[in-house]
Amino acid sequence: MSPGFIFATGIENSIPTIENGRVRMDEMEKCGHYKYWRTDFDLVQELGLKVLRYGPPLHKTWLGPKRYDWEFADLAFNDLRQRNIASIVDLCHFGVPDWIGNFQNPDFPELFADYAGTFARRFPWLQLYTPINEMSICALFSALYGWWNEQMTTDRAYITATKNLVKANILAMHAILKVRPDALFVQSESTEYFHAESPSAIGSAELYNSRRFLQLDLNYGRRVDSEMYEYMMDNGMTREEYHFFLNNNLKHHCIMGNDYYQTNEHYVSADGLTRAAGEIFGYAVITHQYYNRYRLPVMHTETNLCEGPRGDEAVHWLRKEWANVLRVRNNGVPLVGFTWYSLTDQVDWDTALRENNGTVNALGLFDLDRKIRPVGIAYKELVRAWMEVLPTQSVCLQVPISMPHEFQRQVPPPSGWPFDDDATLAPRTEERE
Repeated sequence: MSPGFIFATGIENSIPTIENGRVRMDEMEKCGHYKYWRTDFDLVQELGLKVLRYGPPLHKTWLGPKRYDWEFADLAFNDLRQRNIASIVDLCHFGVPDWIGNFQNPDFPELFADYAGTFARRFPWLQLYTPINEMSICALFSALYGWWNEQMTTDRAYITATKNLVKANILAMHAILKVRPDALFVQSESTEYFHAESPSAIGSAELYNSRRFLQLDLNYGRRVDSEMYEYMMDNGMTREEYHFFLNNNLKHHCIMGNDYYQTNEHYVSADGLTRAAGEIFGYAVITHQYYNRYRLPVMHTETNLCEGPRGDEAVHWLRKEWANVLRVRNNGVPLVGFTWYSLTDQVDWDTALRENNGTVNALGLFDLDRKIRPVGIAYKELVRAWMEVLPTQSVCLQVPISMPHEFQRQVPPPSGWPFDDDATLAPRTEERE
């Protein structure tokens, strides 16, 4: 049975490197998930949730070409299967293993697709995937802002990262579909808007508002705006590469995941510099912009706000975001899910993971002692109240999700399935010829 409207949370598996690759910002390590993973899954159930954005730590799992250590993934995903929690599998979140290097590596797309296909064969009951999380943010922070991974600051590096990230995402979708023809891809992506501060800033704001769509345009096979076409061609995109994206459209397998935070809107000054604008248009207005462009079912895949001195700031933000979700649905957009991200507090996101300070950010439904926060209580009540109401009031039919316990009835196990009927673990470290 489908979970109906998809209420979810997530456990973040960000792993970007900083300081020229010397320091890896492993968010699962910082937040204690490797130690408390069973407790964290208990908390998901305590909230009444049936869906979790979750993935294994890529740098610990993918050891080299066709070399894997499945120990932690086996434990975690088999436990989620026993609990009948559906995962939206987050395969690559802001970083790659050291042996890949970074997102400038032209071999990354094909190598990553092989990893994705191998993962899908090992865990064939998993149906929902985000192959690469927030491709736009990853490319910006790694190759244009100079914050993560390759720490480059050129337009050419940015286009190279974009090409490799989106191609890897597309090839991974193809590889997963060979295992699960009914796979669905929830492409979690940051939804942005740039406001001109003055008439002299309009040109820059228009350029940034065109650039915000670049990765999704390529991912969904949509022809990019003319200024983006020229920008790509001036910075290393070839016609052959561009036509690869136009000719590999998998939109019919996709749900557009959009992430919205208070930091997603920006002021642009006359010199092209940007600064945070706070919430001006809000989630509903910007989501309509993205929906009108791609015409796909929508899932709100990330939001949060730090719990401040009053203790109710995050609760008010949750209520505001939920009101925006209902407004979008009532306006006729097939919006199928909502996510508070993440389950627990995060660490060092106050500096966008650029500094390894160990600063705890009070953004979670639970704190790092696994004690529920006021927003966690509010989200639990919201889920209970709306879970059974929304599926009958949507312009979109329920998403055809099969829960983990239904897997053997829905899809026969492919050859090479590593588990027997009792879900016995296969050898956990695997090297394939």
